[in-house]
Amino acid sequence: MAAPTYSTAQAEHFHDPTSFQIVPDENPHSGDEPDFVTDPDNASSTQSLSSSVVNYQYENGRRYHAYREGEYLIPNDDREQERLQLHHHICTLALGGGLFCSPVDLSSAEVLDLGTGTGVWAIEVAEKAASLFFFEYPGASVTGTDLSPIQPRWVSFNCFFEVKDFESQWEFTKPFDFIHCRNLGGSVRDFHVLFERIFNNLNLGGWVEMADFEPGFWSDDNTIQNAPYLKEWARLQVETAYRFGKRLDATRSLKQWMIDAGFQNVTEELYKIPLNPWPKDPHYKELGRYHQLNMIEALQSYSLAGFTRVLEWPAEEVQAFLAEVRKEIMDRKLHIYTKFYWVYGQKPE
Repeated sequence: MAAPTYSTAQAEHFHDPTSFQIVPDENPHSGDEPDFVTDPDNASSTQSLSSSVVNYQYENGRRYHAYREGEYLIPNDDREQERLQLHHHICTLALGGGLFCSPVDLSSAEVLDLGTGTGVWAIEVAEKAASLFFFEYPGASVTGTDLSPIQPRWVSFNCFFEVKDFESQWEFTKPFDFIHCRNLGGSVRDFHVLFERIFNNLNLGGWVEMADFEPGFWSDDNTIQNAPYLKEWARLQVETAYRFGKRLDATRSLKQWMIDAGFQNVTEELYKIPLNPWPKDPHYKELGRYHQLNMIEALQSYSLAGFTRVLEWPAEEVQAFLAEVRKEIMDRKLHIYTKFYWVYGQKPE
């Protein structure tokens, strides 16, 4: 029996962001539905851990990780977990339902998900692998690591979660066939060290995949010039990350860094994600509808700790600034999109 294979997603992707344009909807409010509502009381259950790991830190009304305190500026509370679930949905929607782009065979792969967050990607990959469970092919084992133990307790038999800092020394007992990283921008001090560790912890022929957004906003009709607060917010995000010592604007360098680390068959795929439901095309309109809420929720997540701790802004000033950014995110006359990259490569056989 041939081993089932899951490979590059079927969705249309674009290597050159200038090669196409998303057509705006002349009536961008057509087909509107009630606004999405997040449920801050819907928390995931977590495994029993020592108090040093779950003794979370609270600041400006948000909750932050306790393990390796201060190493990550994004909250881990229920509100952020809801946003991460939404972000995952946007990624799979962009990939046409795919979970990754690498040509990985899940029939017997050992998979590692760095910075797993809520664990939703690891859980869905493990469930897909479990569906391939045959006597000849025992199925993939998926391990997710994160600074916060916010993952569900009840998961597939082949899915595991560990509290680890991927910037600390790696001590895995066996190599992996696929190492997945999504949205690590702003949480890595040295990407060259990270790629070296990934390379050394992959089996021959194994794959690494990094998915991340490029900090910034673009438009094909220059309407981005009518969003000064949004442009300034993006600039401040990059500045904050540099001062914090962890680059946010690393996306366009990932391909070359991967090649420099010794990977081959390195591929870069670029997707445009509209900022709100301004496009005419139903697929992009749906993406924009979800991404609008994602961005509105991300404003606080990516700004409160960074702007107050690193830039030393008063919290009230941060909130006032974000209110102006929020207005521009909601404005459908602004035909703005973000860029999301999937970059993947293979360790030589």
